[in-house]
Amino acid sequence: MDMRLSSEEAAFYEEVRAFLEAALTPEMRRRAALTSTVFAEPDLALEWQRVLEAKGWLTYHWPREAGGTGWSPIQRYLFEKACADAGAPALPGMGLKLVGPVIYTFGTPDQKARYLTPLRTGEHFWAQGFSEPGAGSDLASLSTRATRQGNEWTINGVKLWTTQAQFATHLFCLARTAPHAKPQAGISFFLIDMDQPGVRVRPILSASGDHEINEVFLDDVRVPDADLVGEPGQGWTIAKFLLQNERGGGTYGPSLVAAIRQAATAIKHLPQARDPLFRDRLARIAIRAEALETTELRILSVLDRGGEPDGLSLATKLLASEIRQDLEQLNFDAYGLLGLQSPAQRPFYSDSAPSPIGSREAQSAAARYLNSRAWSIFGGTSEVQLGLIARGALDL
Repeated sequence: MDMRLSSEEAAFYEEVRAFLEAALTPEMRRRAALTSTVFAEPDLALEWQRVLEAKGWLTYHWPREAGGTGWSPIQRYLFEKACADAGAPALPGMGLKLVGPVIYTFGTPDQKARYLTPLRTGEHFWAQGFSEPGAGSDLASLSTRATRQGNEWTINGVKLWTTQAQFATHLFCLARTAPHAKPQAGISFFLIDMDQPGVRVRPILSASGDHEINEVFLDDVRVPDADLVGEPGQGWTIAKFLLQNERGGGTYGPSLVAAIRQAATAIKHLPQARDPLFRDRLARIAIRAEALETTELRILSVLDRGGEPDGLSLATKLLASEIRQDLEQLNFDAYGLLGLQSPAQRPFYSDSAPSPIGSREAQSAAARYLNSRAWSIFGGTSEVQLGLIARGALDL
């Protein structure tokens, strides 16, 4: 694989870097650096979303015919790398990365007209209603029911671990519409307005003290036929398409390499950073992140030539989860007792957050470490990823 950029790719990369230098304010970078949760707070994420939408680069991973940039896989990688290096906030992924592609791929013209523009402007903020108390990685066992009554559906059930549902205006949801069919054949995909009777959100505080996930109760919630995506019973096919985007719809290496660089800069003055064994740990994590980035480039080079992803692509999420957890463990260890701070106020960059002991980075180290444990759970547990690798790459 030739790792050198073409002259056009190099020019594109410099264009992106120049834009980020001008568009990313120091305050946005500061808040992004002090975000301890997996997803950025909506105030920060939507501010950055509006900037990119005005530039025309928000839906950089969408095809041109769906209103995206139509960039090549290498261009998308270069954009993500430049954003990571510049310290840009994370974008709201549930809408832009997950349900947006579902709507422009499977949705009706009416659904595309009603939902894609508000998604891009930030008027609609989406949450994902897949997991349930008895159906996590095994979505085929979900029990939420949708019953057709005339030209609408009545939905009853409970969704669990629903990220940022407390902020969401809409929920994309899997529900069982044919209870006596085979498990995968009886599931349908719905778009639900959260602002209606019967929708209740109950917060779940994580071990870090953050409120990022929720339990969502759906009691006789009404959904018009116009908000069923695809045909009844097509939900499993649509969900598999969505999960491919969730588990492999981007690159992990650039953000990890940038996070390692940021952590190394923040802790370089600490006594632990001068310990040869500690420096060896940091170097090993950095090498693994760079190896992952190279692996992702190999995958992208195949896609850029019109090929299909191979078994390597199944391993990237698993490797990224392990590297992220090891990095946050090392970062937490570096601060020692200073890293045990755990104030209740969130986010750490807000005016209500108490003054830190040592630094803001030390103040958020414990929360970042605890939240990193979710990496091997969300988007398919590491055990699920290993099963996919065994079947899809090794034919076991």
